[in-house]
Amino acid sequence: MLVYLNGEFTSRDKAAISVNDRGFLFGDGIYEVIRVVNGRMFRLEAHLLRMDRGLKGLEIPFSASQRKELVSVMEKLVVENKLQKGEGTIYLQITRGAALPRTHAYPSSDTPPTVMLMASPFVPDTDILEKGGHAITVPDIRWSRCDLKTINLLPNVMAAQEEKKRSAGGVLMVRDGYITEGYKNNVFAVFDGTLWTYPDSPYILSGITRDVVFEIAKEKGVPVKLTPISEKEIRKADEVMLTGTITDIQPVVSIDGRRIGVGRPGPIAKMLQKGLRHRMDTE
Repeated sequence: MLVYLNGEFTSRDKAAISVNDRGFLFGDGIYEVIRVVNGRMFRLEAHLLRMDRGLKGLEIPFSASQRKELVSVMEKLVVENKLQKGEGTIYLQITRGAALPRTHAYPSSDTPPTVMLMASPFVPDTDILEKGGHAITVPDIRWSRCDLKTINLLPNVMAAQEEKKRSAGGVLMVRDGYITEGYKNNVFAVFDGTLWTYPDSPYILSGITRDVVFEIAKEKGVPVKLTPISEKEIRKADEVMLTGTITDIQPVVSIDGRRIGVGRPGPIAKMLQKGLRHRMDTE
């Protein structure tokens, strides 16, 4: 597998970063995951705009020319890693770079950032998309700037481990009695034909697929309500679903062992899946 690191293309097993890199030492950086479908990068500009917001939020200097170069790098990685057919993902990570001495405050603004990209094949979990997943709830113990897609992911890792231990197929995070999102996706619920989801806030990362859901809902005349959903309310929903770049639109058929709706993917989830698939295949 060919990867890109700080201006050079190299094999994945030879790519290495400095032990002084602030991403390694402090989690001081941002990342993006971009879906590739038959060689095309889905909603690339939306991902880059979110990257821009993350870099600005963390005050990591990154020039317009560096941003522009990322696109050609991704295009080469798609070709070199043979992703022109089928599906894949591109992982992009930018940290504040390597600096001494090791100190918490930001180093000089002329410190070169560490830029790494890699492209990998991806196979969607069609079984869970068709049948739905059995989700669990966990406390949302993340920090209060979840709107920045940073590489500080330990709480997400812990949630994923709990999902694995409990043989679940999804996680709903709960903060102050309300569902915020999953550890790698956004959460939607359907009540009487209306889509509910947590409003834009520092407590959630507004996903690219979430925005696609808004588009499809508007196109199909499905009302959307941006409001927190309590842990008690969501158990009474007609439908629940998780959305994300590698999640697609995944129905949730039970939460903590209690059935949601009729216990199988509902009509709005299926409609949204169809709309997303169409966009991914044609855009």
